[in-house]
Amino acid sequence: MANKLSAAEVTAALSELDGWDQESDQFIMRKFSFGDHITAVGFVNRVALLAEKADHHPDLRIVYNTVEIKLTTHDANGVTQKDVDLAKQIDRYT
Repeated sequence: MANKLSAAEVTAALSELDGWDQESDQFIMRKFSFGDHITAVGFVNRVALLAEKADHHPDLRIVYNTVEIKLTTHDANGVTQKDVDLAKQIDRYT
């Protein structure tokens, strides 16, 4: 099981991520906007493949051309390095 990051560790990790925020002590999140719905869906499909490969699955929400991603490690009850690593991978697709 992955260890939950401390508040200071989450803050440090967020400083290295583009556009990610801490929603609570449970999640980091980011919203992405695209030109149209189909581009947003394509992005979600790429994220889903990354998540499957990492065996770490985010909460995904699509509203037309906007995608909201929330990352947490449920068995650690908060943010872990697994979330930070997946966020970095996701950022490579934007």
